[in-house]
Amino acid sequence: MPTLPDGRPVPDPTAGEPAMLADWLDFHRGTLAVKCSGLDDAQTRIASVPSSSLTLLGLVQHLAEVERNWFQRVLAGWDVPPVYEDSAGFALDPERTCDQALAVWRREVAVSRELCAGRSPDEVGRLSEREAAVTGSAEVSLRWILVHLIEEYARHNGHADLLREGIDGATGP
Repeated sequence: MPTLPDGRPVPDPTAGEPAMLADWLDFHRGTLAVKCSGLDDAQTRIASVPSSSLTLLGLVQHLAEVERNWFQRVLAGWDVPPVYEDSAGFALDPERTCDQALAVWRREVAVSRELCAGRSPDEVGRLSEREAAVTGSAEVSLRWILVHLIEEYARHNGHADLLREGIDGATGP
């Protein structure tokens, strides 16, 4: 798969649906990593958008939780604990570095990819009662999960754009 100069994979423009969804999710995963690249730990802890406590480190942790929830809990039905003490993942531990959080996130992404490999987009997972109350159904297809994760990453990458610009002025992909 070709990559952009910053290392992000270019989604195959003629792929079938399962590969297309996986490629776009990987593109957005790569965008998060790019937004954190070249910063030190102190910079990834800066809440650079006024009136928000959001940080790049918090976003990385949150998206590790998101990966675990949707692929391990919902799709695979595993009973796994949260990755971090704050199950949303945004809380910062003064001892945790960005490199450590990125390594955890990458492990969660690797498990997600393994769980998706060879599955039909029509395969279903089960939501918690709380999640089902939002969607109106206890079941969601892998297709729905992948589209939701693309949306989740795209939204948070928009946040990451603003955070990064506020930290060091960097803009762009």
